[in-house]
Amino acid sequence: MTEIFDFFFGQYKEYSVIDITLEIIAVLFGFLSVWFSKQNKIWVFPTGMISTSIFVYLLLKWELLGDMMINAYYFIMSIYGWYIWTRKVDEIRVTPISKTTKKEHKIAILIFLATILFVYFVYIYFDKWTSWVAYVDTFTTAIFFVGMWLMAKRKVENWLFWIVGDIISIPLYFYKGFTFTSLQYLGFTFIAIFGYLAWKKSLDKNLSTS
Repeated sequence: MTEIFDFFFGQYKEYSVIDITLEIIAVLFGFLSVWFSKQNKIWVFPTGMISTSIFVYLLLKWELLGDMMINAYYFIMSIYGWYIWTRKVDEIRVTPISKTTKKEHKIAILIFLATILFVYFVYIYFDKWTSWVAYVDTFTTAIFFVGMWLMAKRKVENWLFWIVGDIISIPLYFYKGFTFTSLQYLGFTFIAIFGYLAWKKSLDKNLSTS
């Protein structure tokens, strides 16, 4: 039993109590944010901002630049998404769930490619391009940037990007030594699957009644 515990949580022996506590709090608020997103509730953004602000601090301290940039971007996009989700499209309705348009698909591709280039040059500048992890970080950062942008615009396809990024992040964060965060992404994967099904059902219902 001790060997199993050390395998999953042994790395935390080197961390301060404050950092461990902050990571757990960030994970809990991260779960709340994704759950509220699945429920299509505006609370996705304030809870997400708490989680990402803590992670920005921790990841910067741990010198994980790609992950830090993801969370800083989440924080900024949460402000944008909060505005989009509460903006009224007419006198009664706020921005509804919708499908991604052809124009938005093109923008998503541009965001993906631009993110890869940006993260690549950041890693080169800070001399962090030292292992295969940097390649995976660059790819997942691009996936999550697109996913967050689509979620902020309330596009149903955002969940597909979250699912792919979450699955990749489970073993990645465990390899980096952040078991709690790895478990967070495991939970995120299941919530994202159900989130996609819930949003698609809501979208289909709205289309059938319009």
